[in-house]
Amino acid sequence: MLANPIHTDIALPADPDVLERFGFLAESGMPLGDGRVKWLIVGWGGRSFYLETPTWSDLKPGPAIAALTVDASVMHVGVTGDIPEGTDGITPIDLSPQAFAAVMQVASNSFASGSDGRPILIEGRSYGAFDRFYEAKGRFNAVVGCNTWTGAVLRQGGIRTGWWNPMPQSLNLSLRLFNDLP
Repeated sequence: MLANPIHTDIALPADPDVLERFGFLAESGMPLGDGRVKWLIVGWGGRSFYLETPTWSDLKPGPAIAALTVDASVMHVGVTGDIPEGTDGITPIDLSPQAFAAVMQVASNSFASGSDGRPILIEGRSYGAFDRFYEAKGRFNAVVGCNTWTGAVLRQGGIRTGWWNPMPQSLNLSLRLFNDLP
């Protein structure tokens, strides 16, 4: 799990099963076949905040209000190389193959599908060359946010978390309290 002061993502190793499950990302130009890609990063969040606030200096009242009330949701996916363990904001979690399959299933089921059954790319929206946004299932708000999504996905993989984790700090605390994590 990756965390910053307000948001968490799930990093999935770019192994063949993950690349196959999320192979649709290559259609949008994501470099899944690049040997330097080691991790696929998946996160769920509020549409307005994600799309209109790539940096803190871009923060405006509208997206902040949408995040606190009710907003549509999007999936944000990206690829990266090595993620050094021990770096602030990184919580390594070991999962059995069955638990990992469950996490992958729940994460991939979070993408909304079009009439063709394929995830819906939000055209022309990304922070850079190595990430994309897709329509997601569900509605985002201050009670059901990105960190509660991450906790729910991890619980499907058998990882115990607190019932409600609105912030990364509470999710990290519950991960450490209920699991044998560093």
